[in-house]
Amino acid sequence: MAQIAVENKTQLGQLLLARGVVTAEQIEKALTEQKEKGHRKLLGELLVEMAYCTENQIAAALAEAYSVPYAQVSPKICDPKALEILPREFLEEHIILPLFKVCDVLTVAVSEPTNVFLIDEIGRISGCKVQVVCATTKDIKATLQTYLPAANVFVIDDIIDDKGLEDFTLLENITQDIGNLEEVAGQSPVVKLVNYLLYNAVKENASDIHIEPDDKKLRVRYRVDGKLYEKLRPPHQMHPAIVSRIKIMAELDIAQRRLPQDGGIHVLVEGRPIDLRVSVMPANFGEKVVIRVLDPQKVFYNLESLGFTYENLQRFREIIQAPNGIVLVTGPTGSGKNTTLYAALSELNTEEVNICTVEDPVECNISGINQFQVNSSAGFEFSTALRSLLRQDPDIVMVGEVRDEATANIAVQAALTGHLVLSTLHTNDAPGAVIRLVDLKVAPYLVSASLIGVLAQRLVRKICASCKTEYEPAAGIKRAVEKVATGVGKFHRGVGCKKCRNTGYVGRIAIHELFVPDDEIAEMIDDHISTKKLRAKALEKGMVPLQADGIEKVKAGIVSIEEILRTTQAEP
Repeated sequence: MAQIAVENKTQLGQLLLARGVVTAEQIEKALTEQKEKGHRKLLGELLVEMAYCTENQIAAALAEAYSVPYAQVSPKICDPKALEILPREFLEEHIILPLFKVCDVLTVAVSEPTNVFLIDEIGRISGCKVQVVCATTKDIKATLQTYLPAANVFVIDDIIDDKGLEDFTLLENITQDIGNLEEVAGQSPVVKLVNYLLYNAVKENASDIHIEPDDKKLRVRYRVDGKLYEKLRPPHQMHPAIVSRIKIMAELDIAQRRLPQDGGIHVLVEGRPIDLRVSVMPANFGEKVVIRVLDPQKVFYNLESLGFTYENLQRFREIIQAPNGIVLVTGPTGSGKNTTLYAALSELNTEEVNICTVEDPVECNISGINQFQVNSSAGFEFSTALRSLLRQDPDIVMVGEVRDEATANIAVQAALTGHLVLSTLHTNDAPGAVIRLVDLKVAPYLVSASLIGVLAQRLVRKICASCKTEYEPAAGIKRAVEKVATGVGKFHRGVGCKKCRNTGYVGRIAIHELFVPDDEIAEMIDDHISTKKLRAKALEKGMVPLQADGIEKVKAGIVSIEEILRTTQAEP
């Protein structure tokens, strides 16, 4: 309903009285109802609920009060092209309807004409001057529903005519006589749609594809630069056939719909191989599918490409050249830990050393390295694989993740017996890896003897070069920066353009925190010192925290300060 968030009841009542919409008695009854029953509803909502007036009458009264035009919007007065100016998610979240654009003026219908912050944001994203008209929430939503699905729903003719799909080839084993569902899944429209989804995910640099069924709709979302956005909405009826087609491509059981399944698809896009990891899981309204896109061309297997500062790069290279010990890369899921390990292994990969990995799954094949994939169903776990691997005469061992006591202790023993061990761990910061290993029942004296370095990292989005602009951040942000760094002369951000889908960001880069224990810190580990004290000592000895490393990239104009503050936490 078109009402301001904090409503002056008397003013609204006077407006409606002056226009002859309601009587004083009706307003009094609504106020009494609101007071006696403790309603949180606004006065206007109660008046509509009690059938004393309509939403349109209230919207017209508020529009007059705030000198804003009132419009009873409908699809007939809306230009569909205007809806493409603002992101779909933004329109639905804030209930905004772009009506038309004349020269550089965009006219939009809103339900809250007094929300100046929202109007400023519309202008920033669209790059236009904004003319506001007031309309009811109901009319805006109805018109949005008329046009938005058409902008995102799968249109089979568009897919068939997409010449880019000529460069898409599926490498699969053809299975015969699976049943009627396979016949449906093999029909041209379904095949074209699935190929379209996979092909465009690669072209748009998506890391994941989410196919999500709901009660009455089906949506497909891509994860690009760590954020999900809606790509399209195929017809809901196509969901079973789409899932079956993906299962056939991944060589999964299409008759099994009650248990999760995992598989892989190998395709060629424009002549280069792409690996797709498929996860299918039953949900309330059907099976949800998530496809991880592993594009070797988009993964940089050299340390110079990963965003290291000069000092961190030199120290990290010294660590991985050690003859033995454990090197850990920590961070949350999706922070690029495996990419960093692959880059390190690629640098160490020579004819003189035997490099072996144990992974779940093997994300990318590297020539010259022996890679092994665990198989939980067969009992081939990390600890079992690592124990067997040590009998393969390795010089360097990479373990996909230290996730249990057995793996942690075997990795420590391997490091103490002349092997260089690289692995990942889930901790918030680099010194926290010490406590995590102790939690996994590794004796502190063994941790101090084997651990030679911990690299904590996060991925942050880079500012879009096409719409990058200098700006002045809020005072609170400046104060937060001054606590950890000085000399930030200029701040930059992306204002949003077509290249970055109005996000202001394109691509990602890593920020790092490198913890290298020396003799003094090793003694502190032996003495069961807390993470806080370990961190304080590491900072005293020159460790650069994640946030400070990120701010260096802010100074260089690569990353926005908001992205660094969002991704990192203030130091204790």
